[in-house]
Amino acid sequence: NHGRLDRYREIQHLLADPRRIGSEDELEGLLEEGRTVVLITSHIHSTEVGAGQMPASLLHRLATSSDADVALILDEVVLVLIPSLNPDGTQMTSEWWREHRGTEFEGAPLPRLYHHYIGHNNNRDWYFFAQKETRLTVLGAHNSWRPQIVHDVHQMGSGGARYFIPPYIDPVEPNLDPLILAGLNQLGTWMAAEMTKDGYSGIVTSAIFDIFTPARAYMHYHGGVRILSETASASWANPIDIEFESLGGDAHYDARVMSSNFPDPWPGGRWGLDDIVAYMEAGAMALLTNAARNRRYWLENFHEIHRRAVSGDGWEQWPQAWVIPAGQENEAGLEQMLRVLTTGDVEIMQAPAGLTGDGRRFPEGSYVISMRQPYAAFAQTMLEAQEYPDLRQYPGGPPVRPYDATAHSLPLLFGVEAVPVNTTTREALTGPIERFEEFSFPVPAHLLGEDAPRIGLYRAYQEPMPEGWTRWLFDLAGIRYDPLTNQDIRSGGLEDRYDVIIFQDQSPNSIRNGFPATIIPEPYAGGIGDEGEAALRRFVEAGGRIVAIDEATDWAMDAFSLGVRDATAELPPEDFYIPGSILRLDLDPDHELSRGVPAETVAWYWRTSRAFEVDDPNAQVVGRYGEGDPRLAGWVLGAESVAGKPALVVVPSGGGSVVLFGYQPNFRGQTVASWPVFFNALRRR
Repeated sequence: NHGRLDRYREIQHLLADPRRIGSEDELEGLLEEGRTVVLITSHIHSTEVGAGQMPASLLHRLATSSDADVALILDEVVLVLIPSLNPDGTQMTSEWWREHRGTEFEGAPLPRLYHHYIGHNNNRDWYFFAQKETRLTVLGAHNSWRPQIVHDVHQMGSGGARYFIPPYIDPVEPNLDPLILAGLNQLGTWMAAEMTKDGYSGIVTSAIFDIFTPARAYMHYHGGVRILSETASASWANPIDIEFESLGGDAHYDARVMSSNFPDPWPGGRWGLDDIVAYMEAGAMALLTNAARNRRYWLENFHEIHRRAVSGDGWEQWPQAWVIPAGQENEAGLEQMLRVLTTGDVEIMQAPAGLTGDGRRFPEGSYVISMRQPYAAFAQTMLEAQEYPDLRQYPGGPPVRPYDATAHSLPLLFGVEAVPVNTTTREALTGPIERFEEFSFPVPAHLLGEDAPRIGLYRAYQEPMPEGWTRWLFDLAGIRYDPLTNQDIRSGGLEDRYDVIIFQDQSPNSIRNGFPATIIPEPYAGGIGDEGEAALRRFVEAGGRIVAIDEATDWAMDAFSLGVRDATAELPPEDFYIPGSILRLDLDPDHELSRGVPAETVAWYWRTSRAFEVDDPNAQVVGRYGEGDPRLAGWVLGAESVAGKPALVVVPSGGGSVVLFGYQPNFRGQTVASWPVFFNALRRR
């Protein structure tokens, strides 16, 4: 196969775009000649150390074994393997563990994110493509090879099953082709059966992980199935002992009880790195064996998914096209939308003379996305507003927690209009536009130049991912800032060095106390402490501004004795629950934080977001969640608990102020529509 890689790649691209296949005879020839392409990606999460060890063992086996299944795999499969999707994190983790090996801090948590900017969120970037590693993987592996199967190798906690593979649990994102769902279900079930036959116990399916967000499933909208495997962890590279009776599970299985989706419980005992690698390699071999034995099925399935997309068969609920009107004020949001869609190989044309769709006239240069193209599913899921089902553990009971966010609508996140249309006039369109590859957006003048505010960003050793995303945004925009450690804050004199200090989404306990000294060495233990809070109060008294976001607002309200409180703090989840949704936000148009922003915009409400009750008569309510039903996309349970409530508040304190963002203005870099308000909050005093 190595001598024909270019031809096999060409076949993949032909099968992915049936418009390029001239006849049934040509199709038959491609199906006979092609190979199943499998992409295995590993070690994106750097503390999941077994995932970094398995690829070398798998490759050695494939290169040296004389087993008949290996020979079949080498004949029928093209394997594209990425041993580490985050090599910097792989090195960081190895160096940290080796530095403390044999000491009381062996296995201590890392005092920094293992991806420079986003840590664990590097596996949540598969539709925004913010990070270089994501873009290289999408362009160099997914878009280049068009795999039928992607095996995403991970680890999970040690207290339940030994190994998870699909089927996933509900809900299913509605733009998945049924052939994707059927294909991954049969493959995951077959892998579980093969591994159980070979003596691997403790394998669970249909549990833990749902299949709603595309943030972890780019391939599902490009003809491939995602087989997520999650192997139980040990203590980094050290083995642990687990008693059988201590094992747990979730609502879908109990690791001590045989069930239909958990047929062979693991008996407990020693669990180490060797076990982790063995399970991972066994899973990969089962997957590759299925791909080889069922080569024809996988190629036919892949072609049929794309044939249905270009013909519209089975997708009557999709519009004929989406139109993105030209001339929109938010050019930054428009460029981000075009970048995301073209990176996902969505074909976007322009109407040089404009066009009419469903009776509306769109201006010259408007963008048109036909929904009869190979990756129409990616366009649809990115452009529509999500409706997430109300799933409860039992009728009237607590919600079933989604594995990740419940909304991802780009027009809302980016502040750009996109219009579905079912009828359009026949007017000239250009060919597909070129891919937008670079980020670009205007940075407000007040954040640049000699008069820019002196910004400090709290960077704890117990570092939250939203802080990393903030560094990413600032570095991308060229906004100057200093990362502030606990020592920097405790040393005082902040009023002489900074105008604004930002505390991203982090709990009060984490800010104040950080890691205990019993689990991590100096200087990484502890938080800002009483000394740091006193220094911050002096900073605000002298005219400084604190910007606190999401859960960090709890700390700010307490530390500065603000007359503001969390309006939802005492509500049980069966009455109030918003696990990552897009809400309407109404701004005070006369406030300086609203400068240049539409009076009606959006707020990203995450699990740690807040709605406020304001008792201080001097507090300025800049933004409120929309009246009535503020939900624009996602799942909102108990909308009445936040409707009309303050979401963004400025509280004068001493000579300065504290800004409370109850919502996340920079969620994973995606909330482009919220950046201007965030930037406005960072003004020089």
